[in-house]
Amino acid sequence: MLICTLGDLLLDVIVRLETPLAPDGDVPAATRTGAGGQAANVAAWAAALGAEARVVCKLGDDAAGALARADAEALGVDVRGPVVPGRTGVVVSLVGPGAARTMASDRGVAPELAPEELDPAWLERCDVLHVSGYALLREPIAQAALRARELAPGRVSLDLSSAADIAAYGPQRFRELVERLAPDLVFANEDERVVLGGLPAPEWVLKLGERGILLSSGEELPAHPAEVVDTTGAGDALAAGYLVAGPEAALDAAARCVGRMGATP
Repeated sequence: MLICTLGDLLLDVIVRLETPLAPDGDVPAATRTGAGGQAANVAAWAAALGAEARVVCKLGDDAAGALARADAEALGVDVRGPVVPGRTGVVVSLVGPGAARTMASDRGVAPELAPEELDPAWLERCDVLHVSGYALLREPIAQAALRARELAPGRVSLDLSSAADIAAYGPQRFRELVERLAPDLVFANEDERVVLGGLPAPEWVLKLGERGILLSSGEELPAHPAEVVDTTGAGDALAAGYLVAGPEAALDAAARCVGRMGATP
């Protein structure tokens, strides 16, 4: 199985705080740096679960881009897309006591991926094209996602990504883009379903956090037991597991992800 993801490959900086931040102070923390971004995370987990995995993205020609690319490739991900002068995106995730997470995102050149920059060969064999919802929220990468949908011969899945971003973009406007993409499968959490007014796909997976998942069939499955260290990327791991091997593999991957620092396996 070849799973192609489209969206962003960023440099992920995870900061796990031992105590809350103190203004003008210095608090102890554990850190991890490596490949990140929703599209890259899904590809990395798909590779770890036995699939062939590829991420289609745009990178800057800076040190952050070189590090993110090298880390993704070390995780078994085939990285395709233009490298241009500019800044690769960086996401800083602050993980506080209790695994609560706050993110600060700079997407760099990633949203500048244009449809004419896509090589049809990148997509011609893919069994699943997985699109990051962040890609639909920005131009010209939204048009690149729609073009990739035309080029990809297999199923198309979409992760809605962020209720706050959808609300700011305009739910009706976003829904129209989703309908143009016509995904076969949608991943979403409860807030995203509410803000969008439903899940426009024949098949969907509703992420319920520590409660597990609800499937479009009506079946609700509990989360697998896990000692939660960091929730960064848990939804991406879940999506990869589902695409590769179904609901139980999805729940297992999510449990593995939250048990360690970072969003990749």
